[in-house]
Formats: sequence, C-alpha cells, structure tokens
Amino acid sequence: MANENKNSKNDKINEPLDIEVILPEDKEPPTSEGSTALGFMKNQKTLWIGFWTIILIVGLLGIWGIGSLIVHATAEPLEPTAIPTATFVPTPENLAAPNFTTENEQDGVVREPEVQTTVEAVTTVEVKDRTDYEIYIVQEGDTIFDIADRYGLAAETILWTNWYVLGEMPDAIYPGNEVIIPPTNGAMYKWYDGDGLNGVSSYFGVTPEDIINYPLNNLDPDSIGDWSLPNIAAGTMLFVPGGTRPNVSWVPARGEELSGNAYLGPGACSGILYGNIGTGTFTWPTDNHWLSGYDYTPPVHNGLDFDGDLGSPLYAADSGVVIYSGWSDRGYGNLIVIDHDGGWQTYYGHIMDGGLLVGCGANVVKGELIAYMGSTGNSTGPHLHFEMRQGGAAVNPWSYLQ
Repeated sequence: MANENKNSKNDKINEPLDIEVILPEDKEPPTSEGSTALGFMKNQKTLWIGFWTIILIVGLLGIWGIGSLIVHATAEPLEPTAIPTATFVPTPENLAAPNFTTENEQDGVVREPEVQTTVEAVTTVEVKDRTDYEIYIVQEGDTIFDIADRYGLAAETILWTNWYVLGEMPDAIYPGNEVIIPPTNGAMYKWYDGDGLNGVSSYFGVTPEDIINYPLNNLDPDSIGDWSLPNIAAGTMLFVPGGTRPNVSWVPARGEELSGNAYLGPGACSGILYGNIGTGTFTWPTDNHWLSGYDYTPPVHNGLDFDGDLGSPLYAADSGVVIYSGWSDRGYGNLIVIDHDGGWQTYYGHIMDGGLLVGCGANVVKGELIAYMGSTGNSTGPHLHFEMRQGGAAVNPWSYLQ
C-alpha cells in the first residue's frame, strides 16, 4: 500500500501546476525603480554582446578585405587592366622619322641622330661628282676650315686656291666673299713671263705632266712646246692637283742684299742692315694674351690673331732691327718685320694707318712700343696677326712667348 501511495504522488509531477503567489502582508510589490535597474542591467549585457559581435564582424570583414587586396595586387601584373585613354595605336604617320635635312645643303651640313657617317657620305659624293670649280659665298661665321670640311677638302687647298685674293691671311674671308672651290686638293698658280713647267711643278712638289694633263687647265700637250718656255700666256691661272706651297720666308734676313721687288710689298727695306741682337727669349706683343680669330694652324695660318681694340699698343717681342715697315700686298696690311739675328724674325700685321712707329733699319729693344693695332689688309676687325719664324719657317708662338 505504501508503494502504491508513492507512485500515486509521483504521477502528479507531470500535471501542470497552478501556483498562486501569495505575498506577506508586510511586503509590497517591487517599485518601478527596481524594475528599471533590473532592465538596465539586462540591456547593458545585451549592448556588450552586440558591441563585441560588431567588432568580431568588422574584424572578419577587414581580414577578408586585406586578403582580397593582396590577392588582387599579386595577380594584377599578370593580367593588367587596359586603360583606353592611355592606349597608343601605331600608324604610319606617328612612326615616321623626323626630317633633319635642310633646304640648301650648302648652307648647312645634313645631320641625322646617331648616324655619324651621314656627313662623310654626303661629302664624299659631293667631291666625287664635282668636275669643275664652284663658287661658294661665305656666310656669317664661316671659316676656311668650315668650308673645307663641307666640301671634303683640306683647309690649305681653300687658301692656296684663293691665294691671289686672300694671300696668306685665312682670316680675310668675310660674309659675301666669293671663294673658289676646286674639285680636288691642290693649289692655284698664276703664270708669269719666264716661268717654266719644270720649275713651277718642282715648287709645288708635282710633275709637269700633272699640270699639263689636268682637264681644267685646258693645255694641249701637242702644242705646249718646250717645257722650259711653254706656250702659256702670262696671267693664266693654272690649278696644280696635289700641289702644296712650301712654308718659306720671303723677307731676307739682315746682312742679305735685297734685289728687285720684295715679295711682301713696298714696305721692304733695302740695303744691308745691321743692328741689335735679340736676347733669345720672347715677350708678349700685346697686353691681351687671348685670341680673337685663328690659332696657329700651319700651313693655313702661320701665326696667332691677338684680340684688342683699334689703337691698342703693340710691342717688340725681342730686341732686333726692323727689316720691313710699310704696306704689304700679301694680306698683312701695314706690316712690321723685326730680325732678331740667329735666324729669328717676328711679324706684326694689320697695323692701323698711321700706326707704324718704327721704320726701316730702326733698332728696337725687347718690349718697346713699335705700333698700334688696326684692321688693315685682309682683316675683318682690329687684331694683331703675329708670326714667329726661325730660319724662314713658321714656328708656334705659344712655345716661345713668356
């Protein structure tokens, strides 16, 4: 019986309970403040859970985003995205090389970038194709060397071909000058009465046949006659192909008798001259020690062109005696030549009119004022053309001036 009662009681556990809450009389229901505090605590817990949930989500999103960027950055170079605005489509127009040529090749050398043989190729063609003389009009800034390079010739050829216009002064050219350009290297010679082919050819270092057979000389070998006195009219201009002019002094040294007309012109001194002997060392002939034109470039230019102003003082480079003072027909203009003995001579060219302070036979000392700078003769502006010669041959003044 006892067991039955227990089972009966236990069966009632699964029945719903109807519980009525009965509060003691002295206990009041919870106030609103208590409910608020309880709600706040519940809400605060909810907020914290929400906050950390958001943080977790943001963190996961950040990790996913960075990973995506890394993958994108790593893969991008393999398959670059084309940008339409930067796309370059080659066409015949934008692939064409720029034109570097000039309208007139005689006024400028044709050049192309990094093609160093272009100028040489053009020059060679010009030289090969030319069979007659050409006349070149000198442009601003031209020099004998520039003109020679343009035609593929030696600079001395330009000077020697125009010898009877320029004389020995290559700096005589100026804009507007007409310069004769031969087809090949050589020199021009003006025939004089009494000349012989043997003597002229020997002077230029060639054979008589070289002169006779050159087409531009128009000489007939069958009618030229005796080579020692050929049938060539005085004044005839002959080109000597391959010929060179010897570098010699045309002013006799002191103690030598002058006979006939001196080569340099009417300023040559006559008679036997004696005087001071040089010290063997040479000082600057001008106050300025820089150049305004040509440097020493023999045989084209046998001296130095010192810069200065009209009327600048000129000094004797060493002691000696004056053996030339006056006008020169060879391009020097007013010229002074001083003999220093021992084979040494110095030349002072382009002296201003009225600027010759010493005459023939004058004894001068080293550093003495002898003239004033000018621009006479074949000159384009005030400067001193200064030469030094030893034994009749030009030497480099830079090696001796001090």
